[in-house]
Amino acid sequence: MSTPARRRKDRLEVRLTAESKALLAMAAAAENKSISAYLLDAGLAAAAAALADLAKVTISSDGYSAFLRALDAPPAPKPRLDRLLNTPSVLD
Repeated sequence: MSTPARRRKDRLEVRLTAESKALLAMAAAAENKSISAYLLDAGLAAAAAALADLAKVTISSDGYSAFLRALDAPPAPKPRLDRLLNTPSVLD
């Protein structure tokens, strides 16, 4: 995830061990980034993932009923999948 090209004026400080800093420096170098850019990209990606897990979906009563019917319905036949699963492989 690349950060926007806007001017950044806010700062964030982190206290860490020398070992942690060395590990972050190696990872940043492996991605050809500064430690700050590496931490910002990784932190924003982690924040987006954490917040995505909290997303709330709202659905109407009719929509929910349709969703439950779809879940309870038997799966549609898939002849190609049946053929694939019932054909002996070259390893048999």
